[in-house]
Amino acid sequence: MDTTADARTAWDGIYASRPTATDPRPNVRLTETVAELPPGDALELGCGEGGDTLWLARRGWRVTAVDLSAVAVERLNALARSHGLADRVTAEQHDLGASFPEAPEDPDGPEGPKAPEGPQGLTGGFDLVTAHYLHTPFDLDRSAVLRRAAQALRPGGRLLVVDHGSTAPWSWNQDPDVRFPSPREVAEGLALDPAGWT
Repeated sequence: MDTTADARTAWDGIYASRPTATDPRPNVRLTETVAELPPGDALELGCGEGGDTLWLARRGWRVTAVDLSAVAVERLNALARSHGLADRVTAEQHDLGASFPEAPEDPDGPEGPKAPEGPQGLTGGFDLVTAHYLHTPFDLDRSAVLRRAAQALRPGGRLLVVDHGSTAPWSWNQDPDVRFPSPREVAEGLALDPAGWT
């Protein structure tokens, strides 16, 4: 059984079953964390309906947004066009377990200066990489994806991971088969040198 095809079909079904959002809202953690940053190149992993992507693009960011769902990607491209943001948004379908998006071309051109190597050997092309609720019931080495996301940053770039917390012991919906990693587990899975990260 091809789990990637199953996952694509499932996520396409989820998005196709919902009405198309006309102005999806951004994640509040994104708006709190990024509002004061100067715009640059951003990568959104698991873009879904595109609320974060559109919010960033409106603030001058060039955004590469990826999702496994072709339906989500098509809808986001249409939204970017309808909001006059198509020049700032590139939405692509990606299976993050198999490939990773490339940074946009340097505005100085392909012969422009290469970024110096930063902490952890960073030489990526993004100033910001976000992964909000990048969870799936399908097979995905999420820690490997997040490590690759960290490596996609330019020196001084920011990695923003927003997750569901692990289920509280008093939760009314205790499903023993569903468990989300704690913040400590996410950080340990990234295996980053704390000296190079804040």
